[in-house]
Amino acid sequence: MFHIVLFEPEIPPNTGNIIRLCANTGMHLHLIEPLGFDWDDRRLKRAGLDYHELADVHRYASLQAFNTAVQPARLFGFSSHARRNAFEPVYQPGDAFMFGPETRGLPAEVKAKLGEERLLRLPMRPDNRSLNLANSVSVMMYEAWRQQGFAGAG
Repeated sequence: MFHIVLFEPEIPPNTGNIIRLCANTGMHLHLIEPLGFDWDDRRLKRAGLDYHELADVHRYASLQAFNTAVQPARLFGFSSHARRNAFEPVYQPGDAFMFGPETRGLPAEVKAKLGEERLLRLPMRPDNRSLNLANSVSVMMYEAWRQQGFAGAG
């Protein structure tokens, strides 16, 4: 299926909600440290409800460690400053979608390594800054999964 990568996530309920999304869609979740919260944070657990055991979640010390371990088919990053619309590419199983920390987004050096072709944005009204992380991940999860005919859905 697909990989969701949270680069240094900061807000526990967002990560908890994304854990729940991954459990319900079959996506793999990868967290790049440092996390902005403790792994046993009650807000993380509450947002994820009882889905933590149903989700495939992995933690990595760095983005390089993730790339080495997973070797995604393609790695796409998301930025409100990207030029390419996230609904243009045709996604393939094994693709990974990376989202930056809630307060600052992906670092410039990470975006530079991805390049313009792999840096995507979700459309929104002009002059607005950003969407909520869990909402952004939801939109991309379902678009990628829709392109695969919702394979594995009941």
